[in-house]
Amino acid sequence: MRGVTTETPPGALPERTKPLVLISTVASDAHTWNLVFLQLLVEELGHPVVNLGPCVPEELLAQACREHRPDLLVMSSVNGHGFRDGLSAIRHLRAQPDLDPFPAAIGGKLSTSDSDDPERVRELVEAGFDAVFMDGSAAVSTFRRFLASVERPTGVHPPQHRQWTVPLSGKAAP
Repeated sequence: MRGVTTETPPGALPERTKPLVLISTVASDAHTWNLVFLQLLVEELGHPVVNLGPCVPEELLAQACREHRPDLLVMSSVNGHGFRDGLSAIRHLRAQPDLDPFPAAIGGKLSTSDSDDPERVRELVEAGFDAVFMDGSAAVSTFRRFLASVERPTGVHPPQHRQWTVPLSGKAAP
């Protein structure tokens, strides 16, 4: 048919049927196996994924958020520096006046300590993360429930920023 196009106009985002998930590590984390695992898990659940890879600096993360306009950002760390680097990254993102609010989660080995620190979880949430998943056996099942709760309101992009009602520590709810 003449004059009819199915291509997305320049500058516009294609229509999504499922929320787009942007996956990244923190700036100091060179591990990739965690990103591959997350990508496979999220894709298995039917979501499109953009995987930025390891060692993502804050400005590159902000640039990717501008370009892809994710419905959810998931940051992963296995080197034990996720708290420090994640805190810096989310503060940087939330300070960008041209970025619409979007939900963000962080998880994995966030510190070199073996114990969950509720104060650190609170600080990450106050800085702008919507959910924090500490390393542990219940983290994956809790993350699955969290991901299932991420729904973009019909015709609205990006979703409204809100706190998620999942256990912030990543431990299974009673």
